[in-house]
Amino acid sequence: MTSSTLAAPSERRGSDYARLSRRVAEAGLFARRPGGYALRIALTLGVFLAGWAVVVAIGDSWAQLLLAVGMAVATTQVAFLGHDAGHRQMFRRRGHSEAAGLIAGNLAVGISYGWWVDKHNRHHANPNHEHEDPDVGAGALVWTYEQAAATRGIRRWMARRQAWLFFPMLLLEGLALHVSSVRALVGREPDGRWRTPVRHRAVEALLLGAHAVGYLGLLFTVMSPAKALLFLAVHQGLWGFYMGCAFAPNHKGMPMPSADDDLDFLRKQVLTSRNVRGGHVVDLALGALNYQIEHHLFPNMPRANLRRAQPIVQAYCAEQGIGYAETGLVESYRQALGHLHEVGRPLRA
Repeated sequence: MTSSTLAAPSERRGSDYARLSRRVAEAGLFARRPGGYALRIALTLGVFLAGWAVVVAIGDSWAQLLLAVGMAVATTQVAFLGHDAGHRQMFRRRGHSEAAGLIAGNLAVGISYGWWVDKHNRHHANPNHEHEDPDVGAGALVWTYEQAAATRGIRRWMARRQAWLFFPMLLLEGLALHVSSVRALVGREPDGRWRTPVRHRAVEALLLGAHAVGYLGLLFTVMSPAKALLFLAVHQGLWGFYMGCAFAPNHKGMPMPSADDDLDFLRKQVLTSRNVRGGHVVDLALGALNYQIEHHLFPNMPRANLRRAQPIVQAYCAEQGIGYAETGLVESYRQALGHLHEVGRPLRA
């Protein structure tokens, strides 16, 4: 979709977000939930560590491949905790949030917390904006006709077929996250400046190194080299696949505003985001990112409060005449893949 699908701005829109925020605040939904997060952290990390304990206990067995599937799920759930820490949903203090993010991201999962926060904040500031949102910049996939037209060689071949290649390519997402994390910590500009702003670069590098040594050391200690490599491939491939599937329904196929679109904060966030319907199972599976509209409007809101904020936001958008996109999980993927297929259409002509 392009900016032509965006609704026209309404009058007195500058106060629209403030009025919505007051309604949400009156419902008490900005309050931290320390007890709930303490339980969530304990359960998530408990399952994660218990899973690795079982890996050690089973030893050199082909049953490890089944465990690799379970550990991919557990790893993604830990990554969701890092996401919440990055938005300061858990703690008010920056130091506490950063400590939680470094442990969940760098040490447990193996991705740079500082790199991810920088990238994710730019996404939140201008979601689905081709030149501002790093999530829709030209890369392995293209999101606009202009990006598709600029491809050459193998990238052009991929752009023609990207809707069909999307899910298989997600199996490499985990590797891409690891590589991007390392590049962010060591990459410099030609003038010597760091390419990516990272507050605790030395600590992050140390924790990433500890993750790599611990992860690979454990696998090759308890399994034969062949089983260890297969476990690594299954675990990392499915973790990346799960991460990609959790984030793909949120914005792909939604309007992509440009600098010419005069949108206030409320409309910029709502019109470019898509919610996914579902019960508590979907909430857990997607880390509550299925409430993407509410999350983008109130990124600091604790995950558990998003479900309660949803009817307030939806009703307010109806009052203001603002389109509010909500669909089922399967339909969200269909729309995202449809957009990818459409973008590649001129190359197939």
